[in-house]
Amino acid sequence: MFTVPQEISDSEFESAIRENVPLAPLTTLQIGGPARFYAELQSSDEILAGFNWSARRGIPVFVLGGGSNIVVSDQGFPGLVIRNAISGIQIQDETAESSLLTAGAGDQWDDVVKLAVARNLAGIECLSGIPGTVGATPIQNVGAYGQEVSQTIVHITALDMLTSATVVIDAKECGFGYRTSRFKTTDSRRFVITSVTYRLHSDGKPSVRYAELNRLLNERGHKATLSDIRDAVLSIRKTKGMVIDPADPDSRSVGSFFVNPIVDLDTLGEIERRLELDSDNTTGVPSFAAGGGRVKLSAAWLIERAGFAKGYSYGRVGLSSKHSLAIVARQGGTARQIMELAARIQDKVCSEFGVRLVPEPGYVGVK
Repeated sequence: MFTVPQEISDSEFESAIRENVPLAPLTTLQIGGPARFYAELQSSDEILAGFNWSARRGIPVFVLGGGSNIVVSDQGFPGLVIRNAISGIQIQDETAESSLLTAGAGDQWDDVVKLAVARNLAGIECLSGIPGTVGATPIQNVGAYGQEVSQTIVHITALDMLTSATVVIDAKECGFGYRTSRFKTTDSRRFVITSVTYRLHSDGKPSVRYAELNRLLNERGHKATLSDIRDAVLSIRKTKGMVIDPADPDSRSVGSFFVNPIVDLDTLGEIERRLELDSDNTTGVPSFAAGGGRVKLSAAWLIERAGFAKGYSYGRVGLSSKHSLAIVARQGGTARQIMELAARIQDKVCSEFGVRLVPEPGYVGVK
């Protein structure tokens, strides 16, 4: 199913454009240079007009959401940055079993989770406190504490930039994987997501699959509600600097900088053999079944074992004092330093364990 957006002329569109807009304040890292051109757009028609306007001028386009998963170059972006501000949350098809919740790509993700919990709709409560906007959730297949958005997404609507049409893409066609989707890989530049529809359980029964979360809930000593789950998740995330807080310098990050690697059993065995030579190793390699004879490793554990402790400094950036998986920007930090530290960590982990860590954030304006 598709529709064709209405065309907007260049002269109409240009009234929305600003020049040399600082991007750092629009990101959670708070670093990076300016956008040559910038427009905050609230409809598919306007976004398509932005792409057409840029194409006629031969300049690149970057679509910005919440700025929570990007590293912007110190030189900024040499084209048009479109802030996707399409908003509006609707709850439909409410039954005793489930409801459909549709949110605009520009809506804040945690606002959606908060509303779902308030309406006793289960399925995304463990994803509380994750910064960013709704449009990013299917791209990353956002997940935490045993839940992923792919478990609840029914379909997404998007602008197909090959055809200039608005399309509806079912969840089974999204190519979801661990922290990835077709929108991040094979079709990373083809679609601009405009809304996402989730199917949530109306019974309000929480699903807790994560040991750390279970322990905290058990300490509270009563049957957990969705609100309890949300409060517990926010509490855990705050202890790790993973909730945006201007008063907490450790929250000036993109959250987890690297994806937890999934490896085969031979790779796990090789890591274990290497550690047998280390007299300080007494705990083994933390690993979790990932299906198909593969296991998921803890990127944070690998980083620390490779010699990068919490609070590690590199220039004016470093690792969070609360969580070794978060690279933070301190006052005066630069995107170049962020990327250099990330590369240093990747190289050391690879040389120590034979595993190449993959960054979660995208690099914007980086040549």
